[in-house]
Amino acid sequence: MISLWVAQTSAAADTSGADGGGWLLDPELVDPGYSQTIAGGTIQTAFPPPPPPPPPTPEWLQAIFDAIRSFFQWSAPAAQPLMWVAVAALALFLLYHFVPAFAQWVDNLRFGRKAQSDEADLVGQAESGAARALLAEADALAAEGRYAEAVHLLLYRSVQDIEGRRPGLVKPAMTSRDLAEAEGLPVVARDAFSRIARAVEISLFGGRAIDAGAWQICRGAYAEMTVAKNWARA
Repeated sequence: MISLWVAQTSAAADTSGADGGGWLLDPELVDPGYSQTIAGGTIQTAFPPPPPPPPPTPEWLQAIFDAIRSFFQWSAPAAQPLMWVAVAALALFLLYHFVPAFAQWVDNLRFGRKAQSDEADLVGQAESGAARALLAEADALAAEGRYAEAVHLLLYRSVQDIEGRRPGLVKPAMTSRDLAEAEGLPVVARDAFSRIARAVEISLFGGRAIDAGAWQICRGAYAEMTVAKNWARA
């Protein structure tokens, strides 16, 4: 509308100029067009009223905001360390899920000890089974009154146990007494093995027969040697 009015005004000015009036326009031509343009409402003639101010914050809501602000101000000294902990946890999480080598290392730490413990339990169960079989065989000999043979069987197996648990400790031509005094043999195992070896020495060199009481002592000594914790420390 403004462009049309300007064009009409320019055309009127050109017509007036052609009549010799120059740029002066006839008010009778301008005023009706101006009034018509203003009445059309397409031209802004005043600023709109400002928007109303927002309603005030309720007191209960302002109290909540103040409490939250006070909490963050109070916890600000601990926020930075917690942030670094969170960043470190996130980094470890990403490494574990996207770096296979790191995930394998963590799994070894987590499950390696458990696997070793399970393996030790399996070995202990196998040894317990072998020990029970040996004791059953020795018990059968003792039941027939062959106590010396039963104790000799325990001594032979005890030497095998020492060689298996302490490789290199059993030397060629080593006597039972030498083995009982060897360094590196745990105290409990040493005492148990010494009781068995002493009974065999008395039987072979002392001329004393192994009776049921001596057999029970040797049997209990070998049972002590089969307990894994008795080999824990030298």
